Amino acid sequence: MGNAQSPQTNPRFVTASRAFTQKELEDLKSLFLSLAAQSNSNGKFVSPSVFQGTYEKGTNEEIEEFIYQLLDVSDDGALDRSDLESVLIAILNSVFSSTNNEPGLDSHQDAIQIFVRAATFSENNERFTYEDFKNWCTLLPSIRKFLGSLLMPPDIGRHGCQVPKLVYGENIDSNLMLMKKEYTWHLGGALPQHELEEWRLLYHSAINGLSFTTFLGNITNDGGPTLLIVKDKEGYIYGGYASQAWERHGDFYGDLKSFLFQLYPKAAIFKPTGANNNIQWCAVNFSSDSIPNGIGFGGRVNHFGLFVSASFDQVQTFECTTFGSPCLSKTNRVELEVIECWGVGQQEKQSGTNENNGVKGSVLERFKEDRHMLNMVGLANSSE
Repeated sequence: MGNAQSPQTNPRFVTASRAFTQKELEDLKSLFLSLAAQSNSNGKFVSPSVFQGTYEKGTNEEIEEFIYQLLDVSDDGALDRSDLESVLIAILNSVFSSTNNEPGLDSHQDAIQIFVRAATFSENNERFTYEDFKNWCTLLPSIRKFLGSLLMPPDIGRHGCQVPKLVYGENIDSNLMLMKKEYTWHLGGALPQHELEEWRLLYHSAINGLSFTTFLGNITNDGGPTLLIVKDKEGYIYGGYASQAWERHGDFYGDLKSFLFQLYPKAAIFKPTGANNNIQWCAVNFSSDSIPNGIGFGGRVNHFGLFVSASFDQVQTFECTTFGSPCLSKTNRVELEVIECWGVGQQEKQSGTNENNGVKGSVLERFKEDRHMLNMVGLANSSE
């Protein structure tokens, strides 16, 4: 990290130095000389290892600002849409060239646009500010992980580079899949390391048929975390990650590891805000209007962040405080076109057989409606 040209005669240095006071320039020079001395370079440059150590010691805010400056591809001091597109081209080519996929602009053009659409641009939708950048990274954690690990050794396990392997039957046409390679990278940025090895196709409506019984049987028998993806007839693609196994309940359950996400026409991940614990919903064969049958995430009954009815005839998605997410589609209620589900992480071993159409759940949950009636006449067991 040096420059053969004298700083005083380098026009880029002259331009950049105008952003600093004389005292700040002197401090920067002292820092450079100190780091260069540690690099054993006779004061000529800072070695990558010394710079990396200094970088890692910075505060989160300092590191964020450093990463933000890296995005200024045009080096004009102002980030815009073209800078983001250039950065995304470089990121995707780097990530997928290391997974034996063909790099190139054309192969990732659609993905580049869905990631750019997640960004907000200040000042008449033109300038990408530091605050815009931080918001963008919140929605796209894989991009933040990749940019933050640029100074790490480029090994196969480097953060932000993992692309889970998709596993499905050899006779299945990959073109049927909603899950694309760029989507796996995007979603993997919000998952723990042990869930990034391979993802198994548990259900696809074009392959298994539009049967809620088959759907729920397949995803509950897997016994582990899952990624649920839907495509509606408006063309929007979105879904949710369930950190806990799907089980029949008459109320919300789950933990704060789950999240909602968008994949098309823009990509984004929405993690729990802590506003409430209404995470997962899985109701089957209830007859009460207060317990709608289907599977979903967040919000409240009949006003879910995401909900797919048990009849597979409707998808519901509202603005949701549970995940801080907007309506994930064009409108709040849309028709389902495709639904698929992937098992992530190590498959859980199932013992015995599951009754009730393959859906697990406690005896208390299976008879929750009856217990509601008993509560009305004061006969319910007190151990809720």
